[in-house]
Amino acid sequence: MRRAIVIGLALAAGSGGCGQPEPRTPDEKAIYAIGAHIGRQAAPLRLTPGEVEMLQRGVGDAARGGKLLVDPAAYGATVQELIRKRTSGDVGQEKQRGLAFQAKAAQEPGAVKTETGLVIRTLEPGRGRSPSARDLVKVHYRGTLTSGLPFDSSYDRGKPLEFTLDGVIPCWSQALPRMKVGEKARLVCPPEIAYGDAGSPPNISGGSTLVFEVELLGITPRK
Repeated sequence: MRRAIVIGLALAAGSGGCGQPEPRTPDEKAIYAIGAHIGRQAAPLRLTPGEVEMLQRGVGDAARGGKLLVDPAAYGATVQELIRKRTSGDVGQEKQRGLAFQAKAAQEPGAVKTETGLVIRTLEPGRGRSPSARDLVKVHYRGTLTSGLPFDSSYDRGKPLEFTLDGVIPCWSQALPRMKVGEKARLVCPPEIAYGDAGSPPNISGGSTLVFEVELLGITPRK
């Protein structure tokens, strides 16, 4: 997974209580899905009810093409600082939760734990060759936190990711040479070989253990 940080501060959908419209048509359901996806990105910010209302107002003004009360371009640094403060959390506690998750994952049948803490388990075997450090690989993947909350997915985008092993987090560069083309595996990545104490705000808090399902689709050797 690339280190790009996507800041999705947008719709944080309100509860589906009394008076809230239900999505009925395919278009309405698709729009609701967009809102739910972006709302998940904002969830780590732990917004208060009043802040949710302010967020929804900003989304509404922008979506209707109305006059914005605040210039987003002028608040880039402020937004980054808010994200940093809201998502930093207690790194130590996050690491402790991750250690318990890693230990449980390592006990699953077929799981292998490496010296760096990576836990890899084959879900579907492959029959092709394994990539080397210089190869270009093509994968489909889905990333979640240990809570099961998704933060990234090539399946959702409908397009596999292509990259070289020297351009991704260490967890991936260590795991993929152990896989064969056609293989699908589950990776449990400690923070030390993922995003460390800094995390990748707003979706990944500092000290987070990450879980990936990775499907190795193909390899292109580089000259």
